[in-house]
Amino acid sequence: MNLCDLKCSPCQGGVPPMTVAEAQALLPQVPGWELVDEATALQRTFKFPDFARALAFANRVGEVAEAEGHHPVLTVGWGFCQVRFRTGKIKGLHQNDFVMAARVGALAE
Repeated sequence: MNLCDLKCSPCQGGVPPMTVAEAQALLPQVPGWELVDEATALQRTFKFPDFARALAFANRVGEVAEAEGHHPVLTVGWGFCQVRFRTGKIKGLHQNDFVMAARVGALAE
């Protein structure tokens, strides 16, 4: 299964978040990302040579997130953009978070 080829499915809540084992099994498919907050979130910091490029990347991430209806927390500063995914309705990780992580990673390549 190529995560970039999948679409995000609406998450209405009422489904359990991924277990740590499930999240760890998908982690190799999103190189550079890490599980944080006791494996309830997925995070990666992208490095850039200046603020303008970090901001431009954040805007591209925003466009992808809007198209899929699945939004990260973005932290942008001089030379970096940190992207963090967590599905709020289930207070943890969902396959959508990994789909979006794969797409965001592809933006950086």
